[in-house]
Amino acid sequence: MTSNQPPLWRRAVAELLGTSLLVTIVVGSGIAAQKLSPGDVGLQLLQNSTATVLGLTVLILVLGPVSGAHFNPAVSLADWILARRSGTGLSLPELGTYVVAQTVGAVSGSMVANAMFEVGTSISAKERATPGHLMGEVVATAGLILLIFALAATKRGALAAPAVGAYIGAAYWFTSSTSFANPAVTVGRIFSDTFAGIAPASVPGFIIAQLIGAAIGLGLLAALFPSAATTADDVVLPHASRAAGS
Repeated sequence: MTSNQPPLWRRAVAELLGTSLLVTIVVGSGIAAQKLSPGDVGLQLLQNSTATVLGLTVLILVLGPVSGAHFNPAVSLADWILARRSGTGLSLPELGTYVVAQTVGAVSGSMVANAMFEVGTSISAKERATPGHLMGEVVATAGLILLIFALAATKRGALAAPAVGAYIGAAYWFTSSTSFANPAVTVGRIFSDTFAGIAPASVPGFIIAQLIGAAIGLGLLAALFPSAATTADDVVLPHASRAAGS
């Protein structure tokens, strides 16, 4: 990462907080949807996806200038891979810090959502790892990676918040898996046996599918936007410089 970025501890706090709040939104809105619309899974998904679209957009706008608002190890890993070509983006120690912060944040987000709705934190029993679901995760993650880095490569990072929110909201509906597309969020959702939960046995397959999707997204990015590696510091949003507020 270039020297004009905020200090790593500040970026790590932003990634932890952002991922925690994202999972709180996903899990909390899922619990609320079950309570508000019992027996109507379609309406529950609409409520859950709407809250996620709005919440994710806001989180990117608030925390993006600090850390880039990755909130996703697949995005951070893709950023690091691109950085090997250009010298921009995350270094290996920064990648490790981001992934740890995101994962801890995701687990804490589930616990906060459970506590708010007084359902208790427990391990989910919801099995999801069918071939169709895994294919859905490949598609969802590939599209997400392509979207985020294409916006940075074409100097349209200002559109990242609404664009990413809109894509994830759409992917709730057009993918069979409801678009987890995020290894940290996948791990976090283990800890809530509610609408948004996922059983531990399903998690390895989901994460592998997400990493495959990220690789496909990077391949498409290289073919369509070969200059993308030079803009890795602008993912998901450009980070504020130290001179501007560190």
